[in-house]
Amino acid sequence: MSEHEHTKTDGLGESLAVAPAAPVADWRAAPRNQRMAAHKIECNACPVLCQISEGKVGACDRYANHGGTLVRVDPVLLVRQRLDAAAGDAASADLVPFLPQGAPAEALDADAPSLFVTAVGAGTTYPDYKPAPFIVSSQLQGVDMVTVVTEGIFSYCSLKLKIDTDRWLGPEQANVRCNGEVVGHVTTAEYGSQMLSLGGVHHITGGSKKEGRVTVDMLCAMGNHQAVDLSIDGGAQVRVQAGQPPIVNGVPEQRMRLGCGSATIGIFAQQFAGLVDEVVVVDDHITGVLTEHQAGRCLSLRPSGLKIRGRKSTPGRYFQVANPGTGWGGTDIADPLSILEPWDADEAWPGQRLLMVSTTGEHAAWFELDAALQPQPAAMPAAVQAIVDRIGENCEPALCTVLFLAGAGGSLRAGVTDNPVRLTQAIKQSLVNVTCGGAPAYVWPGGGITVMVDVLRMPAHSFGTVPTPAIVAPIEFSMRLGDYQRLGGHMAYVRTLGQTLATGAWHGDGAPVARRIADAAPANPWPLGRAPLLG
Repeated sequence: MSEHEHTKTDGLGESLAVAPAAPVADWRAAPRNQRMAAHKIECNACPVLCQISEGKVGACDRYANHGGTLVRVDPVLLVRQRLDAAAGDAASADLVPFLPQGAPAEALDADAPSLFVTAVGAGTTYPDYKPAPFIVSSQLQGVDMVTVVTEGIFSYCSLKLKIDTDRWLGPEQANVRCNGEVVGHVTTAEYGSQMLSLGGVHHITGGSKKEGRVTVDMLCAMGNHQAVDLSIDGGAQVRVQAGQPPIVNGVPEQRMRLGCGSATIGIFAQQFAGLVDEVVVVDDHITGVLTEHQAGRCLSLRPSGLKIRGRKSTPGRYFQVANPGTGWGGTDIADPLSILEPWDADEAWPGQRLLMVSTTGEHAAWFELDAALQPQPAAMPAAVQAIVDRIGENCEPALCTVLFLAGAGGSLRAGVTDNPVRLTQAIKQSLVNVTCGGAPAYVWPGGGITVMVDVLRMPAHSFGTVPTPAIVAPIEFSMRLGDYQRLGGHMAYVRTLGQTLATGAWHGDGAPVARRIADAAPANPWPLGRAPLLG
């Protein structure tokens, strides 16, 4: 590292404004860089190797120089379980009694069954030969357990973004940009939702330095439940935030659709019968026509003579009636009559009643045919409006869902066991429960440890960055103590929760680890109580 590069990663934060966390244990201490100024210390928590001056933080804002000692700025997060006082099971009852923040760390062991130490704030395994920062033992229902806790440095990671909208966001495979940099692409549409893939190693490490920095900043912000503005080449501008409605071209989405046009016809056909003569449900993908549709035939509805543009699939189901867009039913039309051809004069009749409606019920219009068989706007009957309102009632609120997807590779596995493949095998055999910040993680089938987790189920501010660039995210592996020993775990570094927080990682110098306590998310299963661990 040159002296100029040191300057770029030194003192990016102000002097410490919070009480520092415990000193980071110097396991097999690395030799001091002889070119480093005497008043600085080198942080080896990631490959950047920041040289940090007294009272300053490193480039990641996570480690600092406090009195010549490397400390973590963020306290370790513990989650506590809500217990039903009578049954002892997780419930929305009173919180279990818990020692105050200032209580001795050793005393925490008394409440260990109701506490889970997450990897948020725990530190990393870099350089890769070190054991995980915390390897915590506990006992649950008479079973000896161990949880291996690590903040992973992920270059191989991405976000899968589900945007509930009928609006057209852009062509499939189109580039998605943040601050002008390509950070992902549009993937498939999935029944009322548009999917985006954001991040990934090729954007993080395979492009320019700016592309990598923008990508990890975007991933970190979205993982931490913040709003991010994205633009799609040849498509829309979208503001996305986990758990919030998407904002498409400045307009907040309210509803995701009930179903495609054909499904909407089938669901409400019986309710329409007798009140209308024809219904067209406009949809970018599958537009439905009531009297042609099998549902209309089953109800013996009279053919209306209506002819519609587009490619006919099966009776009453039409593809490609218009171009994609932000208008009716995710098409580019503002006038629903523009998708209609002239009526068949042998079947149509004056006074015929026509409802045109979108898949969300947000757009609806009522027409009646005049003597020349031309549709004329008219006031919608209250009974028909009630059905349109019911279409809207059956539409769920439009939301953005953000899933973090990462491959847990070398350093993570080596921090758990001296034979990393055994950890992978144990996970596949359901002997190990994988969580991220205490939130349940889905482990993909196939080789490796590829995990996916809903960021809204993770604690706030679970994600960080390092300027390599990479994402820092929590991951925990929980299992029976005997299984941990059999897979070659680092048994010499197993500590109780109280010992861990009293002495720091591995064999710390006795300074207690700063910690904060949060309630477990009500929707999350207790990390130590999930099958197959304890049934």
